[in-house]
Amino acid sequence: KNKINTKHKIYGIDKISFSKSTYKLDINSKKVADIIKKHKIDIIIHLAAISRDEDCKKDVHSCMKNNVLGTINLISQAKKYKVKQFIFASTEWVYNFENERETKKENDIININRINSEYALSKLISENNLRQFYTNHNFMDITILRFGIIYGNRLTNFSAVESLFMKVKNNENINIGSLKTSRQFIHVNDIVRGIIKSFNLKGFNILNLQGNYSITLKEILNCSINITGNKIKIYESNKGNPSIRKVSNLKATKLIKFRSKITVNEGLKDFNKYISRINQK
Repeated sequence: KNKINTKHKIYGIDKISFSKSTYKLDINSKKVADIIKKHKIDIIIHLAAISRDEDCKKDVHSCMKNNVLGTINLISQAKKYKVKQFIFASTEWVYNFENERETKKENDIININRINSEYALSKLISENNLRQFYTNHNFMDITILRFGIIYGNRLTNFSAVESLFMKVKNNENINIGSLKTSRQFIHVNDIVRGIIKSFNLKGFNILNLQGNYSITLKEILNCSINITGNKIKIYESNKGNPSIRKVSNLKATKLIKFRSKITVNEGLKDFNKYISRINQK
């Protein structure tokens, strides 16, 4: 719902209609083709998915129907009316993170047997289906964006960033594994910029969209404490065993000149203002 500075006309498909330019429609519907034809769509940005792994585990059938078959339907309807580019939102969860010393890159070989996440599996299957589609047809540019862990202004489905901030804001004591646990968290506005920068990218491409730097849970908590002014007690249950993941952003930097801009401190300040506005209503 944020304003996007782009010359493109944007139309949405969602199960919930929240604007005049959003059609209330399931991505598995064949009527998607009618919208593509009516508005002469050039680029499809496929963000729709069941994205919480716990939801995917509870209902694997719905997960695969929406995340895999929904993607097949969209690319099939796009083919009918010669859409120029298909952008698919994937995830860093497709990588095997057994060796935390390794920095993951787009051309790494992924062992599907080591994926224990239904959500990640659905994304990896779709990635391979899109690769196969491109190999067989080779007329539509396909861009796969593997998103890092996204945070931003929202009220539910928090990442660790918003979740820890809310605990500090509510003066809750925090139990945590290790303060040194880190991820390359990325703000949703940076994700939007990355998507826009990938417009008209030629050929078949896979790009990681990640924050530039690893952010520890300690840094998130320190920022939260400074912003709220609250003092809390923090308990570490596994201090000497942090979980660290590293994913390379180099290809996106070179190919589409993308680097994240929003620091975790800036993102949390904006999140705090957002939460305060919501609470005042």
